[in-house]
Amino acid sequence: MNLTTLFVGIDVGKTTNVVRFMDGGGDTLSLFSAPNNADGAAKLQENLRYTLLHTDYSKVTIGMEATSIYANHLATYLHNDDFLHKWQCSVYVINAKLINNFKKSYPELPKDDNIDTLIIADFLRFGRIPKSTCLDEKHLALRNLTRARFQAAQNLSREKTRFLETLFQKFSTLDSAKVFSDTFGATALAVACDFLTVDDIIYTPIEQLADFVNRKGKGKFADPQAVATALQAAARSSYRVSKAVNDSLNQLLAIRLIGIRSIEQQIKSLDKAIESYLAAFQNVLISIPGIGPVYSAGLMAEIGDVRRFAGHPSLAKYAGLAWSKHQSGNFEATNTKMYVSGNKYLKYYLMEAANKVRMHDAEFARYYQIKSREVPKHQHKRALALTARKLVRLVYSLLSTNRLYMPPSQ
Repeated sequence: MNLTTLFVGIDVGKTTNVVRFMDGGGDTLSLFSAPNNADGAAKLQENLRYTLLHTDYSKVTIGMEATSIYANHLATYLHNDDFLHKWQCSVYVINAKLINNFKKSYPELPKDDNIDTLIIADFLRFGRIPKSTCLDEKHLALRNLTRARFQAAQNLSREKTRFLETLFQKFSTLDSAKVFSDTFGATALAVACDFLTVDDIIYTPIEQLADFVNRKGKGKFADPQAVATALQAAARSSYRVSKAVNDSLNQLLAIRLIGIRSIEQQIKSLDKAIESYLAAFQNVLISIPGIGPVYSAGLMAEIGDVRRFAGHPSLAKYAGLAWSKHQSGNFEATNTKMYVSGNKYLKYYLMEAANKVRMHDAEFARYYQIKSREVPKHQHKRALALTARKLVRLVYSLLSTNRLYMPPSQ
């Protein structure tokens, strides 16, 4: 145990923070609460300074659970305190799953804020130190935008799922029949929204329906009449609903489509803002084919200073792109579970970037295909995760050396 370090566990809430000072032996020195605002931060700062000035501690380690956005202001406030720098102050915002897993070793403890501060402080005291949190202003500003884009992308995915569920109720076979390659393409959406019922599709003359498909598809269909025939076949096999239900579904489809368009516009605006903020960074990741400014920004915003990671395995584990090992005697399982903990934002941007890179880089495309053929099911999901893990190695190398990507010679 480090007896010269003061450990500070903070349970962060939207309005109130509960704080525990703990020594290296596990004894509580102080337990108090303070508002989660500037005045409360000043109170915590004052208590810290008094304790450090009147004891023999040479170092202070502060940890708080990542509770939505409510820890950000306090973490930045303490990180930027010049006085605390003299005591080699480290501030950590810790993944809640790590804290919950550590708490399982204390089954007899009740659930309350005071106990949570003990768990957090003990987590630090036992050396369960996470990777330091990136708190410089440039990365924080970029991270605000890239995390907002992540949330918008998640919202878009959920809204599209709801749209498809509503569409199934109206036209149950349109999506499953694969009449159109993209159900959210202009022609498919026109079919879903312009025709009030599936019977309208069935009883529309085939030539007129083919003309509709050709116009909405802007002449991109090689055989509009074949598409129209397939569309009528799908309509005939679809479930029928009553007029009242059908009318409500038409209204709901229109509303959901407005929501989808609105979120798509949000994402476009965020992409422009992210690209403008990238001007403050030296972006070597943009040299990777297919990665683009938005995904490279998402990676840099979450990684921060790459030197805080001992190597690419450490970075991969931080992103949650690592797998548990299942071994007993001479047996070692070939299928193992990916860690569920990790930085979800970094994992998202790595997975999305890997999916783009494999389409533009021959080496990553080859690797993806090899991994896809190794298993009989979940081929894409597994191959993409492994490709993202391969991308971690490249990202770490480029950021560490500050060099541009040079594709391997073919």
